[in-house]
Parts: sequence; structure tokens; C-alpha cells
Amino acid sequence: MTELEQLTELCRRLGAEPAPAAAMAAQLQKRATQLSRERGITREAAMQYLLEVLVKGRHGEISADSMPARPAPSMREKLVALFHARYGRAPEIIARAPGRIEFIGNHTDYNGGTVLGAAINRGIWVGLARRTDGRRRFFSEQASEVTELSADGPVEKLGGDRSWLNYPLGILAVLPEFGLPVPGGFDYVAVSDLPVGAGLSSSAAIELASGLAFLEAAGRQPEREVLVNVGKKAENNFVGVPCGILDQGVSGFGRENHLVFIDCLGPRFATVPLPAGAHFWIFNTHTKHALVDGLYAARHRECMEAAKVLGVPLLREASLARLESAGDRLSATARRRARHVIEEIARVDATMEALKRDDLREVGRLLTASHRSSQLLFENSTPELDFLVDALTGIPSVYGARLTGGGFGGAVMALTDATFGDSQAAEVVAAYGKKFGSRPDVLHALTGNGAQIVSSP
Repeated sequence: MTELEQLTELCRRLGAEPAPAAAMAAQLQKRATQLSRERGITREAAMQYLLEVLVKGRHGEISADSMPARPAPSMREKLVALFHARYGRAPEIIARAPGRIEFIGNHTDYNGGTVLGAAINRGIWVGLARRTDGRRRFFSEQASEVTELSADGPVEKLGGDRSWLNYPLGILAVLPEFGLPVPGGFDYVAVSDLPVGAGLSSSAAIELASGLAFLEAAGRQPEREVLVNVGKKAENNFVGVPCGILDQGVSGFGRENHLVFIDCLGPRFATVPLPAGAHFWIFNTHTKHALVDGLYAARHRECMEAAKVLGVPLLREASLARLESAGDRLSATARRRARHVIEEIARVDATMEALKRDDLREVGRLLTASHRSSQLLFENSTPELDFLVDALTGIPSVYGARLTGGGFGGAVMALTDATFGDSQAAEVVAAYGKKFGSRPDVLHALTGNGAQIVSSP
């Protein structure tokens, strides 16, 4: 059903006759768009607010004196308020970049393979205002104080409570390597509605939002491919995480109601329509998601070792037959890593075919198979993530579930139909709490658009 049809049906259930119900539905659509523009909030948030007013009003639960509170402040309003509080002025430039869900293709990116991801409607917003004194001041809602640095001299990596700054600093460090200008002095603030450590790639989001803001301040609008490669190089060479192009590629090329397909060998980017009725539910375990502590790097080394023994530049060029013929030239560990990557690339291809048929049941089966491979062959899952996948895949309205992101903790993504809701999610959370003594956060995510400049002089 279209949105208009769904709204019309809701209005009929609330007592309206067919013709007035259709008119009410059309008015709701129009008002949601207006409210979104007026308040700087997403259209989904505006519609949710209007429906709450409508339903409670029809049921006699509210009066003019007891209307629901106005929609929560938008991310833009939050950013501007914080910028004013810290620097006494408004940002000149505002950029945003979304978090991403790794849909399928776990650790295939740096092996030259293929991957599917989804940009979501949450992310990181960066505000920037230029200075003329050669000073750079950085702040985020997670920081306790402003960090002030000089724009002169080399950009150096920071540690401790200021380690979050290595993502925007990494962008500044690598921009000249792409022949791109670097802004001089500026004031900078970052805010987020993206859970950190949930496998949703807040790192890529802050890299791309920062990159757009820096380049806008320097008078340049980069090609999207250039922007995502700047972000990747910053994370690889400055932050020190040997990630592939997945995170930055999806955050950069995301499109509402679509998945992002990446052929990482190119890299080549494309968007793929997501069938109607697909919902994402993220369960963030808050278990350690430490990519820079060596686990991610170890998997990278093991994959490169396997490719070398198999006589290919990257595992994308290998086959299961070649893997079997390697015999004892490969360690048992490297063999498991290689099998996961080779079979995972095949699962991405199969998922693309299932999406073309709108076969979400087959897509879900492939997602769960991907998790089992991560669990048993790549060994980047955890007992907490495995428990969630087991619990979720036992629910009829769940097509499939898998860990999302680098692994070693973090989050599980469930692909569900529209009947999966808060009550089912609460049952999963309760079972997890009984098992592990803590409760995962739950996020119902929608697809969103990629990194963009929101406002500029």
C-alpha cells in the first residue's frame, strides 16, 4: 500500500467516511511536509507527531489544553544551540552524514569483494564557522571542553578523551594528498543521534560530514567518489583502522528507500531499490566494539595471508576450488577466514538476485547464513550477538538477522516485515536481559540519504 492508502485506511478506522478519509489523508501528507520544513525535522518525525495528535484526538484523550508536546528539537537546532553556547555565534556551514547498516558482505570490502549497505536516517551533524587568527577550535556534545589547535604545522594524532578528534583531524591530514585545499582557522562542533559502538559506523559519518564542511569552507565541492576515498584514507592511515570502502561508501552514496551496492575492487557504487515492507531493527548490545585494539587488524592480516598463499592479489579472485587445492599450505585459521570471504561474496550476489524478485524471505535466509559464517568461520561474533540472532530468527515476522559492522561486539540487525513492533522487540530484550544481566538498546531504523551540505553562506 502507498502512504496515502495507509493513511486513508487509518482515517476510516477512526470513523471517517471514505471520501472525507481520503481528504484527511491528503491533508496529513501536506501538513507533515510543511511541519518538516518549518521545524527542520524529518518528515517521518513530523508525520508521527501528527498521527499522535489525530489518534488521541479522535479517542477523546486530548483537548486543546493537553496537546502533545511539540516535536523534539531537530538535530540542526541542537547543533546551532550548542555552537552558540560554546562560541557565541552561529555556524556558517552545516553538514551531515548518516550512519550505515552493513546489510550483507561482512569483511568483504578490503578483500576486493562486493557488499550491500543501507544509509539510515540518523547520523552526525557538523557545524563550522571560519576564523582569521589561524586557530582551530573543536567541540562535540561528548567532549568536556573545547580543544584548541594551531592551523600551522603538521596535524598530529591525539589520545585519551580527545581521541574522537582523530576522525576530523585525519581528514585535514589527508586532504592535500588528494590535491584538495585545507581551511585555515575555524570553530567546529559535532552532534550525533547515532549510537556509538553499535556497528553503525559513526566514524565514517563524522569523517564525511567533516570533510564536506572543511571543503565547503575552502570553497570546494568534491566529487562523491573523492569524498569517500578521503574518508577511507583518513581512517586507514591516520586513525589506524584498516577498513575497506564500505562504511564511507554507504554513508556517502546512501539514498532513501534504497540499498547501496559497492564493488570494492573498483570501487564502483550503485543504488538498489529496497522492496516495500522491509524494516530494520537494530539491537545494540553495548558490548565492546573495539576495531583498533588489534582484532580487526588481525582478520585483515589473516585474509592477506590466505590470498598470498592462494596466489591471488585479493580473496575476491579466489574460488572454493582453489581454496581446497591449497592443502596444508594454508593454516587452519587462514582457511576459515578465506572460506568466509569467498562464500560471503557469493551471498551478496545471491541477495542482489533475491532483491530483484522482491523475495525478502530468501534475503532473510541469506542474512542469517551470513551471520553463521561470521560466527563459525570468521569468528568475529560474540555470545551476545549469537543469542540475539537465535532469538530474532525464531520470530515469524523476522526475515533474518545478522551482526552488522566489524563485529567483536556491537549490534545485530534484523530484517522484518511491518508486523514486527515494539512488543516483539521488548520480548527479545527481556530474554537477553535474563541471560546476560543487561538490556540492549533498540533502534527502529529507516533508510536515509547520504552525506550532504545542509546550509552554507
